[in-house]
Amino acid sequence: MIDGKPASQREMERILSVVDEVRRRSGIENRFRMESNNNFPSNVGLGASASGFAALSVAACSAAGLKLSLEEMSTIARRGAGSAARSVTGAFSLWKTGHDDEESYSYQIASEEFQMGIVVALIPAHKFTDDAHKDVLASPFFHSRLAYIHGAIAEMQSAIRRRDIVRLGELAEKDSLILHGITMTGLEELILWRPETVSVILEVKKMRSEGIQAHFSIDTGATVYINTSLELVSVVRDRIRQLGIETIECSVGGCARTTEDHLF
Repeated sequence: MIDGKPASQREMERILSVVDEVRRRSGIENRFRMESNNNFPSNVGLGASASGFAALSVAACSAAGLKLSLEEMSTIARRGAGSAARSVTGAFSLWKTGHDDEESYSYQIASEEFQMGIVVALIPAHKFTDDAHKDVLASPFFHSRLAYIHGAIAEMQSAIRRRDIVRLGELAEKDSLILHGITMTGLEELILWRPETVSVILEVKKMRSEGIQAHFSIDTGATVYINTSLELVSVVRDRIRQLGIETIECSVGGCARTTEDHLF
């Protein structure tokens, strides 16, 4: 059950890709019951799949009695959603590329003690990330992104270790534009942005022209994150709300963990 509704066939396939790996590692073939509740919207670019499969992998490992490290559990979560690997280890995490569990896993490069201000401009626009993942392979700019990304990741790691929020924001903003450049030029020419997306981007640029340090980043969807310092969160939030757009204030989250607040 996901948010009170039975999982769809595609959702069930992804769930089983995680649970079956836990079964394989634990030697347990028991049937299982899963309930998942979000406290934020799904399919709008807020990483619901990442958080959901991170939660599933940690909960399933705990239920099966597997004593695995966060890095090891990240390889299981990755089967449901690649970005879930980072959500397992949390904070500022790097997901290593690779061909198997020995090579491809996530690990923290900075803890959640390093905080920054994050204001989410919530722009509902239903989408499926799976579609975008397949579509971008046809973009003429896809291989250019692959060539660019290695240097960008190295720069991002350096900015995180220096706790340089401005440089971090600059890199995330540029990467978002490149990412959506390839979604827009893929086979289906996916235009995931909405007019409100563009209005937030322009407002963020206007804030910067006024000396307010803020940068936008956009996952696969229309919703916009505005990354800034903790001191400027209220200023950024108020400016976005003046556009008539709902906001959510976030912080850098920690690793996935079990809780005593059970859903059944």
